[in-house]
Amino acid sequence: MSTILNTNGAELRIPEPYSKESFVCDIVTAEWNSDVTFALRDGAVDTLLKAGVSLDNIRCFTVPGTVELINAAGVLVKRRPDAVIIIGCVIRGDTPHFDYVCQQAAQGAAIINARGETPLIFGVLTVDNLDQALQRAGGSLGNKGAEAAVAAIEMANFHASIC
Repeated sequence: MSTILNTNGAELRIPEPYSKESFVCDIVTAEWNSDVTFALRDGAVDTLLKAGVSLDNIRCFTVPGTVELINAAGVLVKRRPDAVIIIGCVIRGDTPHFDYVCQQAAQGAAIINARGETPLIFGVLTVDNLDQALQRAGGSLGNKGAEAAVAAIEMANFHASIC
């Protein structure tokens, strides 16, 4: 995902889905660090709505934590939505737990994505502290959930253009 800094502060450009009427996006959000993850989810939903996607076609699910996102994504891609977004937030602590969780989430998402079926968008923040997370969940660095929704539309459009 790009940051608002990478766009030189420009507004996030929201693409149009190939078919607003039939576009379906599943969003799975980790409940851990919910003050951050729910703000990211809300940013994703808002962006999809701005793109013209029907609220009925935005299906939101929650799981306990970031590791569980991969299992949920694996189940959801089998339902063949146009895209799946996983949203989590892992904050570095004093133990290696951060490294294990981040590795499992990234590797699991890569495996699912490599199958080339349904685009899986990795909306997992991996940050050093809560302030960094909040800055990326609607703060000065934008909303990474919104950016994940843009990536979901763009990848679904890519899939539609080659199938």
